[in-house]
Amino acid sequence: MMHAPAPPHPNSRWQSAIRTLFYGSGVDRNIKAKARIGLAIAAFAGIFAVIAVRLIMLTLAPEGPGIRRGTTQDAVSTARPDILDRRGEILATDVKTPSLFGEPRKIIDVDEAVELLTAVMPDIDATELRDRLSSKRGFVWLKREITPEQQREIHRLGIPGIGFLTENKRIYPNGRVVSHVIGHVNIDNTGIAGIEKWLDGRGLADLHLAGLATDRLQTAVELAVDLRVQYALRDELVTAREKYKALAAAGIITDVRTGEIVAMVSDPDYDPNSPREANDPTRINRLTTGVYEMGSTFKALTLAMALDSGKINLNSTFDARVPLRYGKFEINDFHAQKRVLSVPEIFTYSSNIGTARMALALGVDYHQAFLKKLGQLDRLRTELPESAEPLVPRRWGELNTVTIAFGHGLSVAPLQAVMGISALVNGGKMIPPTFLKRTEAEAAKLAQRVIKPETSDKMRYLMRLNAEKGTATRADVNGYYVGGKTGTSEKVVGGRYSKTKLLTSFTAILPADNPRYLVLIMLDEPQPTPESKGVATSGLNAAPVTANVIARVAPLLGLSPRFDLPPAEQQILSLTASTKGTR
Repeated sequence: MMHAPAPPHPNSRWQSAIRTLFYGSGVDRNIKAKARIGLAIAAFAGIFAVIAVRLIMLTLAPEGPGIRRGTTQDAVSTARPDILDRRGEILATDVKTPSLFGEPRKIIDVDEAVELLTAVMPDIDATELRDRLSSKRGFVWLKREITPEQQREIHRLGIPGIGFLTENKRIYPNGRVVSHVIGHVNIDNTGIAGIEKWLDGRGLADLHLAGLATDRLQTAVELAVDLRVQYALRDELVTAREKYKALAAAGIITDVRTGEIVAMVSDPDYDPNSPREANDPTRINRLTTGVYEMGSTFKALTLAMALDSGKINLNSTFDARVPLRYGKFEINDFHAQKRVLSVPEIFTYSSNIGTARMALALGVDYHQAFLKKLGQLDRLRTELPESAEPLVPRRWGELNTVTIAFGHGLSVAPLQAVMGISALVNGGKMIPPTFLKRTEAEAAKLAQRVIKPETSDKMRYLMRLNAEKGTATRADVNGYYVGGKTGTSEKVVGGRYSKTKLLTSFTAILPADNPRYLVLIMLDEPQPTPESKGVATSGLNAAPVTANVIARVAPLLGLSPRFDLPPAEQQILSLTASTKGTR
């Protein structure tokens, strides 16, 4: 007996209708599964698109409250590492400081808020404050870096829409003393000069942007600078600038064995805690940013070139009886002897004529190649971002060699000259200068030999001889066996050399028989003193200032005085195979 089929359940009919609506009739299960996955992907893609658009809007929104709160509440994005001197003394550090912000949309009475805030902060501009609080922005800065007392008073006022965020503020405990080394930061704690800017250039700025520059992740930066030596150097330079009524004074002390810069001062300087003065062009760092004709200190490079060539020795002589005429130019000697001079006499009498003849004997190409080898023709790069390109003649002919031989016609950064002269006395190796701590082993890996060791012996002899009987006698300090070279250059004014506007410098090494430190002192336009009888050359100002500096800093540098040492000929040349000729 046949039974009629059961009628379909009502729910089954609805399910069948829905499947037909979404997938059509006759669609298998695989296709259905793919459709479901595609629908899920589309849904998630839409959600993430909304999130991405929102993030972009927040990023582009000017000073949105959410952004500011996230990056400044804990002062994470502006944290900087401490900067220390070589003995661990703090040169720069961060402190937490409150800053005042407003949320204009929450301000009930703008006029009342302005009146109350200006009563607590009289120095704030009321008109600008009213404009900011009247805007329709969600967040505005009202004043950065307010005092704790101001914060307490404003907090007691209870003004709706007014709040505080904690920021890092850079503090320089020593003020002006290390300003040209450390540099400074801006209101956002970003380095804009000196070692501070170097820090940002080494990735600190990227860490800020990523929110990873926390205090925990940063180690202190140790410099080669010795704060005690820095202070003594600055004190002597400030005194000298006042005594000689100079436009500026500058000085540097370096370790010739490592290239470390132990102290560097350029006065006038500025206070990095309030760096408005840093924009004054008279307050530049003259030792790295300025370029100058270094005068007779450059004669050390010329004599080293001559002795290292093997063609000239300590017994060689050059005619300095009459001025050297070159075209319409006439080269004279300030301390004219008007006779034939030996190489040591050319150095001790600082003979322009003898030095020029020496350079000409070796030729233009040889001279130019030697100065390039000693780093005098290219920009010197150190940790300090501020550096100057040397002014090199476009066409280098014989006249250029004549003048450059005695320090005119080529302008270099003083630190550049220091690097070159250090190589002349440390055994003949040029070491890049650094503001960071460096061991002798680390320096040896960077050093490049530029002259023979025996040439370096002879240069140390000449520099000590100059302090014994030449133009550098006023720089000698009993017990420290100082050697050195004076330098007086006429400044260019209106396209011509001025006889009255001078740049004087002195380069000293100590001790000359086994140099450890080099000291450079510069005075810009020093004036004659009553005892100098109208003369303002280096031997009468820069040299005695150098002596004062050495007397103060040598004990700090760990140099013990040695008395009753024999003359340079015995003490230094006895180290060579012969006191006559070359090795």
